[in-house]
This record gives sequence, structure tokens and C-alpha cells, in this order.
Amino acid sequence: MKTKVLMVCLGNICRSPLAEGILQDKVDPENVFVDSAGTGGYHIGNAPDPRSIAVAKKHGLNIENQQCRQFEKSDFKKFDVIYAMDRSNLNNILNLADTEEDANKVKLLLTEVELPVIEVPDPYWDDNGFEKVFQLIDTACTSIAKKL
Repeated sequence: MKTKVLMVCLGNICRSPLAEGILQDKVDPENVFVDSAGTGGYHIGNAPDPRSIAVAKKHGLNIENQQCRQFEKSDFKKFDVIYAMDRSNLNNILNLADTEEDANKVKLLLTEVELPVIEVPDPYWDDNGFEKVFQLIDTACTSIAKKL
């Protein structure tokens, strides 16, 4: 049975599309399904931010065909683990959890690795932040892929 992983940020255009693409590249698609979503519905149906697409491409990944979607309560049933990029995203997801089982599926992405930070910063307002965000997510996804 496939392990299903969901990556979640605020708008599903910067961090979570990168996390989806990075983890997909590190796992066997026969065994692991990866998707992403945003807690906000600001960009539903849009492609990821051009800066996320560019930094992914720089590292040999193509995420331009992803489509932004909003996190839904039904995602608790569809996914085995749900990774939030920051505490705000984590709290927004947990507020939708109806059961302890649902809540236990949710964790901060960077808690999977030992780093001096536990939140992936939102690079939306900082053009220079996309490479740093890519590196943080890549480190966490390498650790996650080894466990899967």
C-alpha cells in the first residue's frame, strides 16, 4: 500500500509545491504518493510562483505543471502524514482536525531533521529567500525519503 504524504503552506505557490516536487524526486512513486495544498484559497488552480518554478528548475526539478489547491478536511482521510511548513500552517490544519488520529498525522516539516530552525520561512516577499527555502526543504525531504 502506498504511503501518502501531503505538504502544506499558506498559499500552495511557494513552499509546498517545492516540497512536493523535491520529495517526489527522492521516493519511488510506486510506494509513495506526494501532493501539496495551501491553508488559504488565494491561488486555487494556479501554477506555483515563478520563483519556485525557477529554483526547482535550477536543481533539475520541474514543478510547473502543479496546480494550487486548498487543504480540505477530507485530506485527513486521504493522507498518512501531513507536513506543515510553519506553525501558522500547523495550527490552521489542526483547527480542522476532528479526531486525535487526524491531529497526530500533522507535523512541522523541519522537525524531521536537526536544524537551528523549525519553520520553513515564507519566501513570497523575499526574492532571495527561495534558494534558502529550497535547501531547508531538500534537507528535510532527504531525511523523510530515507524513512519511507
